[in-house]
Amino acid sequence: MTLLDGRPLAASLREQVASDAAAGPAPVLAVVVATDDPATEWYLGSIAKAAAAAGIELREERASDAPGVLGRLDALSADGLVDGIICLTPLPTGLALAEAGLRIDPLKDVDGASPLSLGRLASGLPAFAPATAQAVIELLHFAEVPLTGAEAVVVGRSIVVGKPLAMLLLAEQATVTVCHTRTRDLTAETRRADVLVAAAGRAHLIGPEHVKPDAVVIDVGTNEGPDGTMVGDVDTAGVEPVAGLVTPVPGGVGPVTTAVLLRNVVSAARRE
Repeated sequence: MTLLDGRPLAASLREQVASDAAAGPAPVLAVVVATDDPATEWYLGSIAKAAAAAGIELREERASDAPGVLGRLDALSADGLVDGIICLTPLPTGLALAEAGLRIDPLKDVDGASPLSLGRLASGLPAFAPATAQAVIELLHFAEVPLTGAEAVVVGRSIVVGKPLAMLLLAEQATVTVCHTRTRDLTAETRRADVLVAAAGRAHLIGPEHVKPDAVVIDVGTNEGPDGTMVGDVDTAGVEPVAGLVTPVPGGVGPVTTAVLLRNVVSAARRE
């Protein structure tokens, strides 16, 4: 097995983003936050650090309830100085991400949160895909994994990873199966996969019994382990003797996700 480290790809993407950002006025990314969740705060800090290095201005907007979140999204969508908007989860009780996403101007929806963006993606029209889903495709391209005709299995059906990733893989001419934690025989489904993506949000859900020999395994999971460290949805040590490639957690999809998000911000700022 070979670890598919995302950090070299992320560094290359960030370098290009910084170059593109420097070609005009500094792009502006607004982040709406309605939680003090440690994982969310860590992600926000990661975005802030990467944005500063790329020459992108970050505006942090805090809200404490659903009306506050929606009001800030409305105001930012109408603000001509803001190029990109993202809304971090978890959201206040009773507010779904799809509802919040509808309040984001699709031209500023740099993380594909709006159902309008998802619909355009499904229709093959230009749209920003969720950055994590796009990061998976970028990693597969980086590793020169052949996708045309490949059997791809995505474990997870969220609107932020599983569903949009399935559409992106279909656009790459892969044959795609979407599974989840209630799939009757998950092992039988995943063992057919040339490319297996674990995005269910359950620590070590995928073990060696789930993996076809020499398959490419992409681990999107970010779960807190028993000792407080971050672990993925894949039991990497167990899968190691079976898989051909596997992404580590951390250091795999995560760095590429942040770089793709910032690339989307620059793209939104430079649109005609």
